[in-house]
Amino acid sequence: MKAVKFGGTSMSTAEAVLEVKRIIESDPSRRFVVVSAPGKAASENKVTDMLIEVAASKADVRVELFAAVRARFAKILDGIGLGGNALDAEFEKIESELPSASYDYTVSRGEYLTAIMLAKLLDYEFADAAEFVKFERGAYDDVHTEKLCATALGKCRRAVVPGFYGSDENGNIVTFSRGGSDVTGAIVARAAGASVYENYTDVDGFMTCDPRIVPHASVIDILTYRELRELAYMGANVLHPESIFPVRKANIPIHVLNTFNGSAHGTMIVPTEDLLGGKYRRNKKMPITAIAGRQHFFSLYIEKSMMNSEVGFMRKVLSSFERLGVSVEHVPSGIDSMTVVFSAVDGETCNALIDDIKKEVDPDHISLTTDMSLIAIVGHGMRSRPGTAARAIMRLSNAEINLRMIDQGASEINIILGVSDDDFARALIALNGEFEV
Repeated sequence: MKAVKFGGTSMSTAEAVLEVKRIIESDPSRRFVVVSAPGKAASENKVTDMLIEVAASKADVRVELFAAVRARFAKILDGIGLGGNALDAEFEKIESELPSASYDYTVSRGEYLTAIMLAKLLDYEFADAAEFVKFERGAYDDVHTEKLCATALGKCRRAVVPGFYGSDENGNIVTFSRGGSDVTGAIVARAAGASVYENYTDVDGFMTCDPRIVPHASVIDILTYRELRELAYMGANVLHPESIFPVRKANIPIHVLNTFNGSAHGTMIVPTEDLLGGKYRRNKKMPITAIAGRQHFFSLYIEKSMMNSEVGFMRKVLSSFERLGVSVEHVPSGIDSMTVVFSAVDGETCNALIDDIKKEVDPDHISLTTDMSLIAIVGHGMRSRPGTAARAIMRLSNAEINLRMIDQGASEINIILGVSDDDFARALIALNGEFEV
């Protein structure tokens, strides 16, 4: 049995929805379906973006703005043969609640309506995620959800579930972060005991590098959960980074596929132990699986003689970041120095951070760099191939790219390199050429 999720692009037009229907009906084992709200199509905006505008507007104009959302669905409903009035009762119910509705309720209605629409088209049951995806004090409650979801889906032969949202202890709608339908799909896959979680999107799978920068990047046939986490953190946005946790607990593989390219084999994301144990084999035996990166970080270099002998020095520095609410990304250090890499913040916060650190540790020198890019070289094969870091450094040197930082994780499956924002694209191209991923 399979659980399958379709992203916003897959639900964006009547033609796309009919293709989704064909895909589901081509395999009877696709019993549980999770959907996103319709995405961008031609000149039409994403439905969720339209609903965000509704939610942010004054109460007396919300229904008027919602009319565009209703028209968008009516067009799709007509195109798939259900008739533009098929969801009138649902629209009227939502419109009656809009003036006093919460932000989360309003922006989640795209998924809600899409799931009802597809359930009607497929003659599947509609299973509202609000009944079994639970949040406690704003945080996702995995333990409670797992029990409720398994019970709810156990009563269904086939069902369509709206992604992106659940409800709290008071019954109020609560949403995941953007792209959270991926998480709902993983929750459903685990609760239903699926053999695989198929995630349909509009790309052929995860790429070895950003194809917008490296045009000859190729699709990765197999990734592990751990590699996915590293790549997702570095901006590979095919899947929501939190979507692996529910399925990882049950060792359910994720298969990323393209709704619009049936010939593409996609990317399988599998338990790390299964790949290393030989259950899965990659098409290419390379030390590097993929290279990914993100731009626009700041780095703070702190130097003080005898730093290594000063007990609590690093804790005091990091406490300054905590007090000012700044998230730390990496902390490479030496005997008398350390560098803290963090996401870009405003100038006022930077000045306050530097002043606080000066008070805490009285450094000999402190300097801020505001144009740092981080690049991750990811792959389980690095464990058995010495010299990977040396090859990367040499490649950047040959391309006349200054290396600002190098940090190898304890897991031995990633190396993080820091370069200037101006050198980011050239560094990705150079590294891709060296490792031929």
